[in-house]
Amino acid sequence: MKYISLIWVLATAFLITDAQKFPDSQKDGQYYTVNGAKIWVVTVGSGDPLFIIPGGPGGSHFGYRRFDSLAATSMLVYYDGFGRGKSDTAKDVKEYSLDRDVEDLEGLRIAMNLDEINVLGHSYGGLVAQGYAVRYPQHVKHLILANTFHSFVMWQKNDDNSNHEIKTNYPEVWDSLMSIREKGFVSSDPIHQKIYGRVPYGFLYAYNPDNFRSRGAAFYPNSFNSKLYYQLVGKDGDFIVGSDIGNFDFRKKLKSLTMPILIYGGRFDRVAVPEMMVKYKEYCPQAKFVMFEYSGHNPQVEEPQMLFPMLREFLND
Repeated sequence: MKYISLIWVLATAFLITDAQKFPDSQKDGQYYTVNGAKIWVVTVGSGDPLFIIPGGPGGSHFGYRRFDSLAATSMLVYYDGFGRGKSDTAKDVKEYSLDRDVEDLEGLRIAMNLDEINVLGHSYGGLVAQGYAVRYPQHVKHLILANTFHSFVMWQKNDDNSNHEIKTNYPEVWDSLMSIREKGFVSSDPIHQKIYGRVPYGFLYAYNPDNFRSRGAAFYPNSFNSKLYYQLVGKDGDFIVGSDIGNFDFRKKLKSLTMPILIYGGRFDRVAVPEMMVKYKEYCPQAKFVMFEYSGHNPQVEEPQMLFPMLREFLND
């Protein structure tokens, strides 16, 4: 959910240990022209390419540099999708779509002269990853789905559960929200977003909220595109999902995938909720499924000592 994504970007910027040894996300990348737009790409490390697809929808790659830990064995391909970060933005918000994001990934693969790629999609990025694997399975070597959603049904559960938690634990925020909703304001209205922003990121997204307290990290320009977010989730998408997110459904298609697949979630994730995550075992039984017991929405932050060795082993298999 969008309203605290910027906090996630700020809170994770400090996570690179030896920043001088790694490319700078703002300066050390290059543009590729894909489907008529310039897409900003930063690569780290060497080996088989692993594309990291950010969440949101609307988030840049900056908050995902924690995955630099995999650079010793993979060439990490971080990119800002169309409308995010340093990439071009649309003149008309109707240009943004899940389908466009899937096709942009394929266009980027072609522009970079790559054949098979490994794909890791986190949160909304997992929708792009699933859509890409279903449409272009011949180009996917390994598929990793992290804290993501298999269908509009699961995304609606995200909304319902998040709002239930806010109503129960932040009643003063909920009362303010209900007051403006009764006057006709919806999720995409700035006042609505401002009230949601009063809920700390760690409350819904973390096992340990202390893992997500900002440590004076530098701001990354254009780190989140709220217009893109509400174009994809619908104008009242934090309550009732609509538009692209209100229609996607991979449940019937996942069993047909034959590449190695790893799916993981977090026990304390109140967004990609465990109740729905475990259903991947039914929809995609051929996948390896892992639940991180001491993580919320971001195991790469809360249990890196378990996650990264597991990812290396999976990608080397």
